[in-house]
Amino acid sequence: MAGPGEFELIREYFTSRFQPNAESTSQGTGVELGIGDDCALLIPPAGKMLATSVDTLVAGVHFPEGADPYRIASRALRVNLSDLAAMNAEPLWFTLALTLPESSDTWLEPFARGLAETARRYGITLVGGDTTKGPLSITIQVTGACDKPLRRDGAGAGDIVFVSNQLGAAAAALPLVLGQMSGRERQQALADAAYYFPEPQFGVARAIGGYASAALDISDGLLGDIGHICSGSGLGAELYLEKLPLAELVAEIKGEDALETALTGGDDYQLCFTVPEKHLDAVAGLQLPLTAIGRMTAERGVRCLLNGEPWQPRGTGYRHF
Repeated sequence: MAGPGEFELIREYFTSRFQPNAESTSQGTGVELGIGDDCALLIPPAGKMLATSVDTLVAGVHFPEGADPYRIASRALRVNLSDLAAMNAEPLWFTLALTLPESSDTWLEPFARGLAETARRYGITLVGGDTTKGPLSITIQVTGACDKPLRRDGAGAGDIVFVSNQLGAAAAALPLVLGQMSGRERQQALADAAYYFPEPQFGVARAIGGYASAALDISDGLLGDIGHICSGSGLGAELYLEKLPLAELVAEIKGEDALETALTGGDDYQLCFTVPEKHLDAVAGLQLPLTAIGRMTAERGVRCLLNGEPWQPRGTGYRHF
């Protein structure tokens, strides 16, 4: 059954859910005019830089065809918010461009609910967007504010490479998410959380902001993403694979395939960052789930070592095309 037209769709599913709340500092901050006009009117925080990022998720490429729309919405916003976290930017506003095969109430209601709940969780508000008919795709642009941004190009030779939390969960979850294999109840829950509900690392970014020399979020796999820090900083890196903190789902993978999954699987949305040696004690004192896994080097290229011996991965990281 056909759903509402574009303007009715926006009003019914999005405008009412994202109205700025004058009594809340977590929604509508800096919004002079939000959804409903030709443009949003936004007031940047005084003395801060704006950080903005945009990403598109396509059905069958970035999430499974027929996936639950509530989960799709959560994933779509969270992976974009991860870019803000990587820059040590606090979330403010986002826009949504939604392409739908049809405007079905049964799809739109849980999608809008998932989007609104995720936005409230991270204190970001929807300020505009567009809808159109076509193959299902979701484009979200996020904007945040920062005064001490973390960039990719600030690492120095000898800096220690860290990652937050654990690696490889989403890549290991993919066969379970796609229904290619079945797992125990705990495995299924871990897979669902890792793939559809990744946690943008805002807390970690705030804590390391005064100590890190470079940072990014791990979206395309650790191996490929540390290469971006190397390229931006004009350096290389050594990774000590025995130190990689493997997620529970990865630990169940046999042999060196577990390392391959953690290195190249992608979709972790953890932070990879570098720290000068003079700040190591301060970082250790943060008592956060951070693991030192390597060192930046003057020699270009990324080298993997396993217990001191060279180790050659089969892949280099996720490729979008």
